[in-house]
Amino acid sequence: MGAADKWLLPLVSVSFVSLLLFLSALSGFSASSALFARLPPPSYVRRGAAAPPSFAYLLAGGRGEGRKLLRLLLAVYHPRNRYLLHLSADAPASERAELAAAVARAAPAFRAFGNVDVVGRPAAGTPMGSSGLAATLRAAAAMLRLDAEWDWFVTLNAADYPLLSQDDLIHVFSSVPRHLNFIDHTSDIGWKESQRVQPVIVDAGIYLAGRNQFFQATEKRDTPDGFKFFTGSPWVILNRRFIEYCVFGWENLPRTLLMYFTNVMLPLEGYFHSVACNSDFRNFTVNSDLRYMMWDDPPQMEPRFLNVTHYDELVGSGVPFARKFKENEPLLDKIDDKVLRRWRHRPVPGAWCTGRRRWFSDPCSQWSNVNIVRPGPQAEKFRKYINQILEESKSSNNSCKQ
Repeated sequence: MGAADKWLLPLVSVSFVSLLLFLSALSGFSASSALFARLPPPSYVRRGAAAPPSFAYLLAGGRGEGRKLLRLLLAVYHPRNRYLLHLSADAPASERAELAAAVARAAPAFRAFGNVDVVGRPAAGTPMGSSGLAATLRAAAAMLRLDAEWDWFVTLNAADYPLLSQDDLIHVFSSVPRHLNFIDHTSDIGWKESQRVQPVIVDAGIYLAGRNQFFQATEKRDTPDGFKFFTGSPWVILNRRFIEYCVFGWENLPRTLLMYFTNVMLPLEGYFHSVACNSDFRNFTVNSDLRYMMWDDPPQMEPRFLNVTHYDELVGSGVPFARKFKENEPLLDKIDDKVLRRWRHRPVPGAWCTGRRRWFSDPCSQWSNVNIVRPGPQAEKFRKYINQILEESKSSNNSCKQ
């Protein structure tokens, strides 16, 4: 072997290692954060009343929406929170496996904090029957089992997107009483209180012919005296104590209402509302789902899709979430760029991210104190909005307070 040949193999080896390190940098990972990241000690994420609040997110989607769920996850991620992704049973197993693999490699923090999970055995997940409610309650039970110290349970769909950072959300919710539930009862179907209406099995033809006939009976059953039924938005933000009440059912009310609402067309539009308003939680509901939506006039079954023409109104609304968005909608890119400051395929940077922000490096691949937040301009808009709805909740007659 000649002198040149003796240096060839080491040269090729060094070049190969250098290439791997370069590609690693391009993908936003670093050796210290990705390859050798260790789970932080339990004390690293402070919990309890004296600590900033945390959220348990259920991110739900259907067939073909795995990429939308991953983008939504990156847009709402924070190490203090807990996340559960649910692709309904109509999605093939291959898409579910692809989503789980994408989550595993999406961000070093996902692995280090261990706070993101993907449902392996999904429910049907359709809102047009009991499966959607069952999937939501199952997810809530899983969240309690995985981590019982979060403060609010948030349901989001693949068609949703945030209008502020998690730093903004955590900062504002730090001053919100943690016993409050955010349950909208001013949607297009209204907040309708029945006159001791009987639980019903709703006929699909009747329902689709007119949503105001939601609780009109095609088959009636006896109900306990005093039950009142309420309907509203299926999108809710519920405090942990109320979720425990619905899941563990230390009184008969949640189980009894669950039996009735499994026999209506859209149980997510009434179950949590009716449980709250027939229980001791009735005085702790806020009349808002904290979502921006645009409806036709008269309103249809679903809100309109949003586009870039709605940007100014969206950002100025002060609400934390909006829907509905199509996949690859340019408005989402504008929100990422102007509001969230999020780069493609990366989490929204917050005070917890300490890496340098460069085109080839993810600032959230390194972190320090995750209990500190740095609110931005949207936080002040959200604060004004939530103060307004809290004041309205105290004085409004259009509520379930009795």
